[in-house]
Amino acid sequence: MSIAIRPLVDADVAPVVALWTAAGLTRPWNDPHKDIRRAREVWPELLLVADDDGAVVGTVMAGYDGHRGWLSYLASARRGEGIGRALVAEAERRLLALGCPKVMLMVRAENRGVIDYYAELEYARDDVAVLGKRLIPDV
Repeated sequence: MSIAIRPLVDADVAPVVALWTAAGLTRPWNDPHKDIRRAREVWPELLLVADDDGAVVGTVMAGYDGHRGWLSYLASARRGEGIGRALVAEAERRLLALGCPKVMLMVRAENRGVIDYYAELEYARDDVAVLGKRLIPDV
């Protein structure tokens, strides 16, 4: 296995959306194509794919607002090979290089397996409530 982690390119969009869909990360109210376009407009070097000889086998979307970094859309087509860990590590490395002091992520509360996965990567629960307001409807 020779996995390269690199920024997403145009040819990756369809396989990335397919991976997100297969991993259960997409929601009807979020258009993944628009999420990719928006992310690439702001931090194109933080939307990463794991590439195995031209095949997209993993992805993570990171962002930085000058105060906190964020991770989302972590997915791997092949579990147990360390692809997700490598993607998180590279996203963290890139955020740190930008001067990002802390990285955050959101996991649906009922998704215990993913919460446990991130705990193994030294992510801890913060005592916060996440509130949201949609400014631009995707659908």
